[in-house]
Amino acid sequence: MADKSTLSPGLELLSRDIRVDITRLYCVLRTLDDLVDEDHPQAALRVDAVERWVRGHQADTLETRTLADLSRRYPLSPQPLMEFCRGMRHDMARSTIDTEDDLERYCQQAGGSIGVMVAQFLGTTRPDGEVKIATLGRALQRTNILRDLDEDHAHGHVYIARTTIERFGFPTPGAREALLQDQIARADTLYEEGFSAIPLLCSGRRAASLSTALYREILRQIERDGYGRRPGRVTVPAWRVRLLIAKHRIRNIGLSDQ
Repeated sequence: MADKSTLSPGLELLSRDIRVDITRLYCVLRTLDDLVDEDHPQAALRVDAVERWVRGHQADTLETRTLADLSRRYPLSPQPLMEFCRGMRHDMARSTIDTEDDLERYCQQAGGSIGVMVAQFLGTTRPDGEVKIATLGRALQRTNILRDLDEDHAHGHVYIARTTIERFGFPTPGAREALLQDQIARADTLYEEGFSAIPLLCSGRRAASLSTALYREILRQIERDGYGRRPGRVTVPAWRVRLLIAKHRIRNIGLSDQ
């Protein structure tokens, strides 16, 4: 799921109350994701508790208590939460992703679902706003996958589709330029489609715009780094992040977020 350190500058542009509540939602989802990634013995039980709570059954964990409180103030619908839990179960099972369609489905579960939940906190001006925001969520998730290729592989996770690996070869350092070019192009297409969703938000438009720009810059850093010539997690230099934030502020001087 999306990395909070990359999202933080955007979150700071939200009103305090919404920022606090979105951060609480993020902590719920991040906790589940971390438990799953770490193969924690409580992972399955905690994911199951959220699924039971979504279905209206009794479940008492820190996550379900937080979700119950948030649902009293926001229209937090069941579908995106269940989608997210399906993504967690995919990770627990170490399931194989066979095709690009399968990968897109997983990205919807692990990223698009979060976009929908955030849109429910911020509100949308059209019924299809949440669906469009989900496209940005999938773009962020694909970006995560490309950023963390080596880290995920070290933990036994491969999120690149089997058919894509058969076409380009396994994404080992120094031998993955063609694969990364293909995958970056797919992520960029989702970003371009998803940008149209930002004006549909009732609030948080500047925050969403900045967060999206910072996340997309990871793709540009992969290109600048030579498409994975060296192993390791891709990181955008701090000076470049500050430059992007400054440019974003200049472009939005005098613009209202409401």
